[in-house]
Amino acid sequence: MKHLISIKFACLILLSLIMNSKIISQELNSEKSEPVTVNSVDLQKYTGLWYEIAKIPNSFQRSCACNTTATYKIREDGRIDVINRCTEKDGSVNEAKGIAKIADTKTNSKLKVSFVRIFGFSLFWGDYWIIGLDKDYRYALVGSPDRKYGWILSRTSKLSQDDLNDIFGILRNQGYNPKDFEMTDQKY
Repeated sequence: MKHLISIKFACLILLSLIMNSKIISQELNSEKSEPVTVNSVDLQKYTGLWYEIAKIPNSFQRSCACNTTATYKIREDGRIDVINRCTEKDGSVNEAKGIAKIADTKTNSKLKVSFVRIFGFSLFWGDYWIIGLDKDYRYALVGSPDRKYGWILSRTSKLSQDDLNDIFGILRNQGYNPKDFEMTDQKY
């Protein structure tokens, strides 16, 4: 009888371990899953001037002190001209010109962007995924599949606290930590 109880107890422990390992595996997989892009982006509405409200700090914006903007314009070939500007600590303006191409033509929410052109060829394409977008295109959240990059963009140089709370909720739901974002100084 004791032997039978020991076997049942061992089976319960084994079953518990298997269930826990499945739960842990699902949690790890959900953490590794990519952010979800928005269902649809109207590129005509999306183009124009955006103010950077916040970003995950990165090496290519290290010299930017304030007034960071991005301007997008649709080209005749369907690609998008990108002009990123910021003011550096010494007061000079830093401008980077690039090009974006649509990586997901069904939704227009996944783009590839390059700021390196050699002999007319764009090199080193980076992911630009639109993972949050206000219905009126007042703000946008941009990220990358690995979550190493992230930007909060707005049509105005400042957002209300209610908008920021909504945005931080979207970021958390997308697997980002809002504390990783550094607010951008806009002196406009």
